[in-house]
Amino acid sequence: MTHNSDLPLAGLLVLDMSQFLSGPYATLRLQDLGARVIKIERPGAGDLSRTLYLSDTEIGGDSTIFHAINRGKESLAVDLKNSDDLTRLKKLIASADVLVQNFRPGVIERIGLDYETVRAINPRLVYGSISGYGEEGPWVKRPGQDLLAQARSGVMWLSGDDGDGPVPMGLAVGDMFAGAALAQGLLAGLVKRGMRGEGSHVQTSLLEALVDFQFEVLTTYLNDGRRMPKRAGFRSAHAYLSAPYGVYEAKDGFIAIAMTPISRLRDLMGLETLDPYCGDPAISFTERDDIKKLLAGAIAGKTVEDWMQIFEPADIWCAQVLGWDDLLESEGFNVLDLLQTVEREDNVSIMTTRSPIRVNGERPKFSRAAPRVGEHTAAIIEEFEL
Repeated sequence: MTHNSDLPLAGLLVLDMSQFLSGPYATLRLQDLGARVIKIERPGAGDLSRTLYLSDTEIGGDSTIFHAINRGKESLAVDLKNSDDLTRLKKLIASADVLVQNFRPGVIERIGLDYETVRAINPRLVYGSISGYGEEGPWVKRPGQDLLAQARSGVMWLSGDDGDGPVPMGLAVGDMFAGAALAQGLLAGLVKRGMRGEGSHVQTSLLEALVDFQFEVLTTYLNDGRRMPKRAGFRSAHAYLSAPYGVYEAKDGFIAIAMTPISRLRDLMGLETLDPYCGDPAISFTERDDIKKLLAGAIAGKTVEDWMQIFEPADIWCAQVLGWDDLLESEGFNVLDLLQTVEREDNVSIMTTRSPIRVNGERPKFSRAAPRVGEHTAAIIEEFEL
């Protein structure tokens, strides 16, 4: 079993001055790889995501989303408007390896903790910044919120069927991808520091991450006469992929079918009505709605298991569409051991996910739940003599 001290980032100190999802997601990844993460929170209220409820469920006074993204971290309460607290924080920064912040552009400068100022305190610090739309331009002062960033990124025109209007992703993908991008940049900054002894300022934004998320299809658009993508009008799953790519309803559930020659499906399904679409491969794109409707009509007549027994032996790229109940009961999920229960001294116990990364064949495991606001303030002040 891999002990925390064996993990790649063991011994590194990360200060997380960020709130909500994007920055805390980046520091969660570093924490899962062994870094010690101290959240810098406002006394009393703390991170605003403590009250960002996805449902009416709270645990220990905080939202489940806060617990999910801040498990295993420590909390230091700091009043950034208090000169003594700010002095303590600057002293702690001198001992840190990484600092992450996602204040709106201009705020961190007013506080006096921008990169250039902090660099004078700790030249070896790797400093990470996440914004909504970068540090310049007309959108800088607009709210850097996930749905709004999705709206500006073009990504909403890739999901749903043609004619649906813009369809947002059902997750905060801008936050998550920006956090993942920042984590990659921070790791690169740590490598640079190890090689040259110098710190770095790593920056990204929700918009930049969402544009990068679309790199495949955006590259097609840029090099194909700037033709706008056209979603399928029926069972659309990808604006740029031809039939049969999509999700189809069977008697007792749904089945997803990816890239497969129409002629293969015609033969396996005994569906002669597909004959006109089996010649020119381009037809499977230009006539994809008609093809999908024929497939949907046939698939509706059998169960998911019936079709899987036909498709899988023939190496058709397909899968049953699982809900969370089905996923958690499946052997394919359980063998990965991706869930854990984290706890806290005040009887807080929450089941959540584990790191998606394995190190030397082992998935890191941490037993500590997300902290209470300022839970570790006294201990941190004593340890670092702040």
